[in-house]
Amino acid sequence: MEFAAHNVGRLSEHLALPRGLRLAEYELTLFAAFWFVVGMLDELAIDLAYVWLRVFRGYRTQRLSANGAAEPLRGPAAVFIPAWHEAAVIGATISHMLKVWPQAELRLYVGCYANDADTLLAVMAAAGSDHRLRLVVHDQTGPSTKGDCLNRLYQALHCDEARSGQTAHMVVIHDAEDMVHPQALALMAAALDQADFVQIPVRPEPERSAWWIAGHYLDEFTESHARAMVVRDALGAALPAAGVGCAFARAMLDRLSRFHLQQALPGPFAADCLTEDYELGLLVAHHGGQSRFLRVRDASGALIATRSCFPVTLHEAVRQKTRWLHGIAFQSWDRLGWQGNVIDIWMALRDRRGPLAALILAIAYFLLLLSPLLEAARHWGLVGDRLASPQLYGLARLCLFAMIWRALLRLVFTTREYGLHEGLRAVLRIPVANVIAIMSARRAVFAYLRSLAGKRLVWDKTAHHDHPAFRLASAD
Repeated sequence: MEFAAHNVGRLSEHLALPRGLRLAEYELTLFAAFWFVVGMLDELAIDLAYVWLRVFRGYRTQRLSANGAAEPLRGPAAVFIPAWHEAAVIGATISHMLKVWPQAELRLYVGCYANDADTLLAVMAAAGSDHRLRLVVHDQTGPSTKGDCLNRLYQALHCDEARSGQTAHMVVIHDAEDMVHPQALALMAAALDQADFVQIPVRPEPERSAWWIAGHYLDEFTESHARAMVVRDALGAALPAAGVGCAFARAMLDRLSRFHLQQALPGPFAADCLTEDYELGLLVAHHGGQSRFLRVRDASGALIATRSCFPVTLHEAVRQKTRWLHGIAFQSWDRLGWQGNVIDIWMALRDRRGPLAALILAIAYFLLLLSPLLEAARHWGLVGDRLASPQLYGLARLCLFAMIWRALLRLVFTTREYGLHEGLRAVLRIPVANVIAIMSARRAVFAYLRSLAGKRLVWDKTAHHDHPAFRLASAD
């Protein structure tokens, strides 16, 4: 009897862990399903608003009837390009920009560092004899931060304005790897007559050698800049700047510069922020400015957007998105808080939900591994049946609907911009995007904790080796 009781006790101990795992499976499934449904409702609200715009407001992407690339501007236009270790692509960006934007009012300010000789030489070689380019060498050893480099360009613009007696009509921000659309400059200049900040879409370039990593940027930017930003603009919410293809009225930049000066910060760009562009766009609305998102096609049907090549490796993609999550989800919460009306707070919640969404995704993928193991254990009699409840079944059905609906929308939006092949790949790339989001969120949390401990921020930029202009040249 004592031997049997001893064996029963040992068996009970062995079964305690599987029973605990069953309970953990149930609780984690309920937790993840609840937040999936919350996210579904959030996205569904945007979907319904987009449908309302299309059906009841007659929203359609505007199409220009003629080529207005060489249309004169309303005044001097400054384009800022901060550059650090961009020798591989900066020359193509400058050459193409000066070619397709022939306006005499254009002034291109490229910010470099004295300890980056390769980029300096590439800028000078690309400029040639075009007097519209101004090479600005930072007085600090690089890299500082992107915001700091932009502030140095802003100071250079001030000096030029004082010498010439002419004030710039607008300031456009671009990255060193961008390929601009010929009509983008005139379009943004015209829009700034009724706005203080305008943003045009970003169009990632398809990468034939990296369908999965680079390709997921196509899906996310296309859906965001064809749906979410359109709704955000229609609702009058504060618009974030993407850091490329964004133009600011000169007077608004001065207003933001004075605001930062009150906080002992130089210039309109936040030098101590990883996503100074995102923050700058929101500050426009917070200071009473008008913002616009411009989704327009040219006469040929091509989207007037900024074309860029995005990371092709997992490491670079995670590194880039870590910076975005750190800046948007954590720093902007610290720096901007929760300002504006109900719509602005809703949009801020959407922007900052990345770490929570990644946690829910991580739990879901963990459950995909755990549940089959527990089912196998049930087959061998080690655990009982899966715990369930009517609430869990209801949430699961909603989650299944949400997954199918989101995949369908991703297929539609990506297909519309890139064709059916990319649209089908977009559905298959959803798990890839999820894994990158999980890895980025984990790194962003630790990066934020290090910053709280006093670690100095530096320009943790993405390395660029490809450029859309290279592909045009090879096609020719």
